[in-house]
Amino acid sequence: MGDDLSMGDDFTSRLRACEPVAGCWISIGHPASAELLAGVGYDFAVLDGEHTEMTLEALATVVRAVAAAGTDTVPIVRVASNDPTEVKRVLDLGPVGVMVPSVETAAEAERAVDACTYRPHGRRGVAGYRAAGYGANLQEYVASASEEVLTIVQVESERGVENVEKIAAVDGVDALFIGPVDLSASLDVFGDYDADEMQDAVDRIVDAADEANTPVGTLATSRAEVDVRDDWGVDFLAMGPDLAMLGETARDYLSTYRGRHE
Repeated sequence: MGDDLSMGDDFTSRLRACEPVAGCWISIGHPASAELLAGVGYDFAVLDGEHTEMTLEALATVVRAVAAAGTDTVPIVRVASNDPTEVKRVLDLGPVGVMVPSVETAAEAERAVDACTYRPHGRRGVAGYRAAGYGANLQEYVASASEEVLTIVQVESERGVENVEKIAAVDGVDALFIGPVDLSASLDVFGDYDADEMQDAVDRIVDAADEANTPVGTLATSRAEVDVRDDWGVDFLAMGPDLAMLGETARDYLSTYRGRHE
């Protein structure tokens, strides 16, 4: 209860040092699947609050399920938007940080950092909820959270790429995350990740992150993509989502059986 942030100290240090950390991507808002995936031993788990059915209540349950696995896996919540109120409510649940989608300018990156930072330097309001041990650790949590909570911003549009050097340089941005699907759509090469436009954009994001000494990651949605996306030169990788893993494995089972009876 409320100790997820301190448990994430090792992960946070490794991420900020650009060490290769591996995560899973959770779209199913049920504690059993989240606890199972965290039990595998991933370094982190992204809980997708943008493109799934997960409500705030479901996110809270899944954050607890990741902790219940008893491994070193730490939860990161992808919020639905760059909204300080939403970010505040999510952080009070106790994840080690948030991932903010579709950040396109340095000002938007600063807005995300402000939402993760307590006053007087930011705009996050103080509350004694789960992250602070329901008030028991409030003083300690407020003193450390602004430095320890991770602010990860997604670059997933042509405009974001145009401003990526300034975004990466914003003080308090802990990592960039390439959103490959939306980025390809924005560049009008939807799903063609080998297109010159896509590769040029990825290279520019990675170069900007390296120049700012800011870690950069992305998502692999299949086993085959793990090698491909890692070869983009990113520092960390999220894998999944759980729905894709479930579907891929289910198809393998079915194909194996039907292959025996053809």
